[in-house]
Amino acid sequence: MKILAHVSWLYATLIIFTALTLSILLYPIVPRPYARKISSWLIRITTFYSVMIEGKEDPNVQMFMLNHQSDLDIGIMETSSSKDLAWVAKKALFDVPFFGLALKLPQDIAIERESKTSLITLLRAAKDRLDKGRVITIFPEGTRSTNGKILPFKAGAKVIADKYHLRVQPVVLMQSAKYYNIKEFFYLPGRIKIIYMDAFTADKEDPNWLNELRIKMQKVYDDELANNPRHR
Repeated sequence: MKILAHVSWLYATLIIFTALTLSILLYPIVPRPYARKISSWLIRITTFYSVMIEGKEDPNVQMFMLNHQSDLDIGIMETSSSKDLAWVAKKALFDVPFFGLALKLPQDIAIERESKTSLITLLRAAKDRLDKGRVITIFPEGTRSTNGKILPFKAGAKVIADKYHLRVQPVVLMQSAKYYNIKEFFYLPGRIKIIYMDAFTADKEDPNWLNELRIKMQKVYDDELANNPRHR
């Protein structure tokens, strides 16, 4: 089983690389967001994972906040949402050869967490994407967590949401690391669940809403894990 999972990981990783290449080639040809959505569907179909959706995408959403476990997460969200997503990612990723191009071409948003001066750039970029009708999409943990525990949220998401009084929808991804784990060279096809929670409007007068949101998302994750043995 382990050898099969390693072989499957190699296959899935090659598919992901091929899909990224396709998206880069398509960006000058097709309107956004179709290049990324086509490549995301290619990954989903050819690696044989499926997605089960609970809840509904808020038609007025301006920001998605997701927990982050796996390299599949972006594809899961892109194939589950009809929106034009503007992903927020670490600036260092934009400088990675090839992969950085796949972030720059669709005009995703770079965030430099250690730099206070970058906050102005971040807010300007977010406003530009919002004015174009895009939905800011962010992993507020800032990194992957594969043990089922949602890490403390970084402040960047709250800064953007508070500044522009955004309609925020939290999204919980269930056990995506169980199927694709790049550190363990592991992949097995499976059915991944995505849960759209109730949307809300960010209130800058409430300094604790981001921390409270993490607690609510963890409860949704834990309850789903407890009540659905398939995730274990």
